[in-house]
Amino acid sequence: MYESTDHDFSFQLRLHQILSPSVSITTLPFHKTFHPTGIMIKLFKVKEKQRELAENSNGKPPVKKQSAGELRLHKDISELNLPKTCSISFPNGKDDLMDFEVTIRPDDGYYLGGTFTFTFQISSIYPHEAPKVKCKTKVYHPNIDLDGNVCLNILREDWKPVLNINTIIYGLYHLFTEPNHEDPLNREAAAVLRDNPKMFESNVRRAMAGGYVGQTFFTRCI
Repeated sequence: MYESTDHDFSFQLRLHQILSPSVSITTLPFHKTFHPTGIMIKLFKVKEKQRELAENSNGKPPVKKQSAGELRLHKDISELNLPKTCSISFPNGKDDLMDFEVTIRPDDGYYLGGTFTFTFQISSIYPHEAPKVKCKTKVYHPNIDLDGNVCLNILREDWKPVLNINTIIYGLYHLFTEPNHEDPLNREAAAVLRDNPKMFESNVRRAMAGGYVGQTFFTRCI
C-alpha cells in the first residue's frame, strides 16, 4: 500500500475538482492511503471522453462514413438527365439513397399510358456490381416475368462500372418502347409478340386495364 504525503493529499483534492466538481470538498472521505495509478486511469478516461465529445460536434453522434458505392451513387443522382416519362423517388427518405424507385410512363408503343414502377437496390461496392432491379408492377411483357425479374443485358453480362443509373433507366424505358421476343423471360408473351403482334397488343391493353390474360390476373396500371 502506498502511504500518501501532504503533497499527495493536495493532488487528491485537485483530481476531485476535475472529476467531481459538484461535490463539496468538505464532505470527501479522504484517507491517508490511495492508489495514484487508479486515479490517473480515471482521469485519462475522462479526458478521452471529453476529446470524443469535442470531435463529435458538442456531443452529436458521429457522422457515418459513406462507402465508395454511396459516393458514386450521389454523383449518379446529381447527374440524372431523365425524360419527362421517367421519375425517381426515395420511399425511405433522403438518408437511404441506396434503395429507391423509378417510375416509367411510356408515351409510345404497346405500353402507352401505363405506369410501371421498378425498385433499385444498390450495393456498397457499386459500380463494380450492377444494381438489383425488379419491377413492382405486374406486367405482361416478354422481358419481364410475373415475379418482376427483368431481362436487360446491362444488368447482367454487359454491365460495366462506367455505366450509371441514368443508363439503366433509359434501358428500362427502351424495353417498353421496343420489347424483344428474342431474349425472353416470359416465353408465352414473347411467342405471341413474335407470331401475332396484334394479339400481343390486345393482351397488353387487357392486362394494363386490369384483368386476365390466360390464367393470370393483372392489376390495373393505366
